[in-house]
Amino acid sequence: MTTRTGGYRIGMRAGSSPWQQDGPRLGAWARASGFDLVDLAQVDATRVESVRAAGVDVISVDLVNWPALLSGDAGRRRDAVAANQARILEMAGLGVRVFFAVVIPEDLEADLRCSFDLAISSYGTLARTAETCGAAVALEGWPGQAPGYANLCCNPEQYRAILREVSSRGLKINYDPSHLIRMGIDHVRFVEEFADHVGHVHGKDCEILTDAVYEVGVYQKSLLQAPRRYGEYAWRYTIPGHGITRWSRVLAVLQSAGYQGAVSVELEDENYNGSEAGEQAGLLASLAYLPTV
Repeated sequence: MTTRTGGYRIGMRAGSSPWQQDGPRLGAWARASGFDLVDLAQVDATRVESVRAAGVDVISVDLVNWPALLSGDAGRRRDAVAANQARILEMAGLGVRVFFAVVIPEDLEADLRCSFDLAISSYGTLARTAETCGAAVALEGWPGQAPGYANLCCNPEQYRAILREVSSRGLKINYDPSHLIRMGIDHVRFVEEFADHVGHVHGKDCEILTDAVYEVGVYQKSLLQAPRRYGEYAWRYTIPGHGITRWSRVLAVLQSAGYQGAVSVELEDENYNGSEAGEQAGLLASLAYLPTV
C-alpha cells in the first residue's frame, strides 16, 4: 500500500513484543495486512531473510551499540565503529539501504562539544562506508530521557552542524515529526529545510496535552498524575493522524525534494501498545490513514 502524496511505500518498524520478534509470523502478518516493508532492529541475516520470505521487503535495520560510538575510551569507540562497518557491509549485501541510529553519548553528562566531535568521527566513518555500498546511515532525533535529554543531532542546529562536518551522501536524517513536536520545533519548517537529507521517514505522531501544559508546564513534573506511557506529562506519542503532524504537507515537501524512500509506522501509543490485538489494531489504523494523505 502507498501514500496518496508521493506514492510512498508504507511499512512498519518491528516492535519488541513477542509476536513482532517472530520473523516469519511478523512477515506473514505484515504481508496479509498490506504493509510493503518491515524495519528491523538488532537482527541478523537469517531474520532479514525470514521476513522477506513472507513477501515483504526489509530496507532498514539498526546499527549496534550506539553509545559506544561516542565512548571516551578510544578502544571501545574503535571496536564499535569496526563492528558497525562489518554490519553495514553484510546487510548492504542483502539489499538493506538504511542503517538507523540515535546519537547517544556513553557518558550522559559529557561535554556537549566533546560528544559532538566523537559523533563526527564515528558516524563520519560509518557514513562513508555506507556510501560505498549505495546505502546511508540515518540519524533520528530522539532527544533521550528526562531530565538530561543528552542525545545529540535532535534539532536543526546540530543536524545542520553534523551534515556540514560529514560531507558524505551516506549520512542522512531519519525524519520522525513526533520528536520535533514534543520539543516545540516546527516539524514542517524542519522538513522544508532538510528534505534533501531525509533518508527514511517514521510514521509516528505526537499529541500536545494542552491542559497539562497549563497545569504543569512542559518540563515540570506533576504532583498528582503519572507521566503518560510513551510520553511525559504534557505530550504523548500517537499513531499517525491522532496527533498534530501535517502529513500531507510533509509528504508534499518530500515529494518536491525527490525523496524516494518509504514511510514506516513506528507504533508507540498508549491506546494501542501492550497486547497483540491492540498493537495490530494500531498498525492497521495507521495503514488505513496514511494512504489518505
